[in-house]
Amino acid sequence: MIDLSNKKLDLSYPCKWCYKLIVEEEHHAKNATKDIIQDREHTLAMSKTSKKGKYKSYSLELIVDDEEDRQMIYEMLKKHHNIKMVV
Repeated sequence: MIDLSNKKLDLSYPCKWCYKLIVEEEHHAKNATKDIIQDREHTLAMSKTSKKGKYKSYSLELIVDDEEDRQMIYEMLKKHHNIKMVV
């Protein structure tokens, strides 16, 4: 496996970014998005459901202003009590 953890992305900001949210219930994704993204324009779309149906993934897409904004949103999503994982 290739370790890319020490590599910096070369992005031109502002740009569109997609976060994958793994949750147990649809309203968890909606609540977390509402809490963190608030009034920013975004799309939240169902992506997949796990084989046994316990987990659902959603694609959250929005414009991020810069690297700090992109990382801050990621960290806030990761820490939200309704979200199991952010990819």
